[in-house]
Amino acid sequence: MKTSSLMDPIDSFIPRHIGSSDATLEKMLAEVGFESLDALGAAAVPRDIQLTRPLALGRPLAESEALSELRQIVGHNEVFRSFIGMGYHDCITPPVIQRNILENPGWYTQYTPYQAEIAQGRLEALLNFQTMVTDLTGLPLANSSLLDEATAAAEAMAICRAVSRAKNKAFFVAEDCHPQTIAVVQTRAEAFGIDVIVGDVGALDFVAHDLFGVLVQYPATDGTIRDYADLVRQAHEAGALVVVATDLLALTLLRPPGEFGADIAVGSSQRFGVPMGFGGPHAAYFATRDAYKRSTPGRIIGVSIDRRGNQPSGCLTHGHGLM
Repeated sequence: MKTSSLMDPIDSFIPRHIGSSDATLEKMLAEVGFESLDALGAAAVPRDIQLTRPLALGRPLAESEALSELRQIVGHNEVFRSFIGMGYHDCITPPVIQRNILENPGWYTQYTPYQAEIAQGRLEALLNFQTMVTDLTGLPLANSSLLDEATAAAEAMAICRAVSRAKNKAFFVAEDCHPQTIAVVQTRAEAFGIDVIVGDVGALDFVAHDLFGVLVQYPATDGTIRDYADLVRQAHEAGALVVVATDLLALTLLRPPGEFGADIAVGSSQRFGVPMGFGGPHAAYFATRDAYKRSTPGRIIGVSIDRRGNQPSGCLTHGHGLM
């Protein structure tokens, strides 16, 4: 009779997680009809891009030596001023913010000896982010963990379609929105069967177009700042929702979208000290009305309250939108 051992899970872990054994490789190669991995690679990789000589790796380097060599290589780069605009702006991160907010060890160390993980600190950091977004946008609910501004705008379009009283198929996008945002919205609309109308927001006629939602840029991609209060009123009268893609840093001076009636505000948080880098997305934000919390995408961090209305210790929780 075979007896089980406490070591069985460990014995099975190694072959399941640390590469393939010789026997497994032979079985896979036999299945695809090759004698060796080299033969499989030669057949899969075009000959004109195969490297036929050994890699010139040089001698192994210690960490300090590698860092010194990398600094020397980076020193050959030429740094130029970026004029891309369109929602991407170089910025300066004040050292006091970097040290006390972004690098605050409270976000990534345990609070107690038995809580050896960073989950609670991460939740608190995200809650602070959401609170900042609600303060600046003038809307009561914000989420976290969306990819970029264009994706957030596409998610907003989907929410407008789901909750709008106007069961129409058209979504209007102002032509002075960032071009990458317009492109992503148009691509996402194809899957939903939504007609995207791109045009001059100043000439928008709600009677001529059966719209369920409108997307505007604030400030526009060329820097123009408009008062959208009248547009929001007309949209609501027609049963449509209004999405405002806006710059968080500009909202420290401009009237918040929630104050002039916008239903959803989206944008990028790149302006708050995130370096430009070499491309790729910057974290988005998404704020909306409390009535749409069940349709909000991404993750929402909240504060738990007990039946007496008190906030217990370790009271942060998170949930995901239901779309």
